[in-house]
Amino acid sequence: MSGARGAARLGVGVVGAGRVGAVLGSALRAVGHAVVGASGVSAESRERIDALLPGVPVLDVPEVVRRAELVLLTVPDDELAGVVEGLARLGAWQSGQLAVHTSGRYGVRVLEPARAGGAIPLAVHPAMTFTGTSLDLARLEGATFAVTAAAPVLPIAQALVVELGGEPAVVAEDDRALYHAALAHGSNHLVTLVAQAAQALAAAGLEHPGRALGPLLGAALDGALRWADVGPEPGDPAAGPGTPARGASAVGALTGPVVRGDVGTVRAHLDALRGLGADPAAHDVVPTYTALVRATAARAVAAGRLPAARAAEVLDALDDAGKPDPEQDET
Repeated sequence: MSGARGAARLGVGVVGAGRVGAVLGSALRAVGHAVVGASGVSAESRERIDALLPGVPVLDVPEVVRRAELVLLTVPDDELAGVVEGLARLGAWQSGQLAVHTSGRYGVRVLEPARAGGAIPLAVHPAMTFTGTSLDLARLEGATFAVTAAAPVLPIAQALVVELGGEPAVVAEDDRALYHAALAHGSNHLVTLVAQAAQALAAAGLEHPGRALGPLLGAALDGALRWADVGPEPGDPAAGPGTPARGASAVGALTGPVVRGDVGTVRAHLDALRGLGADPAAHDVVPTYTALVRATAARAVAAGRLPAARAAEVLDALDDAGKPDPEQDET
């Protein structure tokens, strides 16, 4: 395979037609590669093959690998090493075959049994979520893909990403876990945070909490992402002398009571959120709010957005919240 769309066509085998595998197989097919087989045990996987890879035979894993020039390994992270090693024990890996996995957690070390069998190991992870439907195909365009491979074959991984419409970003083998932790922390925990905020809004009587949160969260996310990549625009009043480096500078987009040092509002928030305690499903809201106030205050201080003394008052409010009022009579 050379470096761009229109390169040599390959026979692709999809090992694990889950949400990722079926979509990437379909995307590779759309740019001219031939999907020669796919494995899928569950009914859902077989339905995805029918929908996204019509006409592709459903085969057992060794047969998929035997037929393929490019083996797309899209199995769960915890199963990947076992699948690769099991295929090696069967002598399934072939000289010159591309062994490509899509796990964010692993680099190419996990593919060592395939490499020993003559295959070329590549790690290619799309930084996006998948629904396992055709809707994902358009979202591949412009998506970042982490690529890890030995230097001589790195261009092959990069070319594969370009063919899919993505943007390759080279991630070192030893940085893969950190890379994946960052994505999971940002995306998975964002969902948890939104769920908690929506629950609190519903308890406050809003019939459509998602509709209320949408414009606010969209603006906050856009601002944070802009700052994370390039920092503030010239003349942005949030750009103080202590503004941190790219990435960490997303704190520059902060607004709200913590960065203002509004201690009374933080206290009021905690009191109100504790009122959700009667709902067992809301037990995690106060600990999450408290942890994020602490992290936000620390980053705001480091960025020069919040005086350290004022931040200490905010943190004191967290420590004091929930304690009995000493001025109240004991009962």
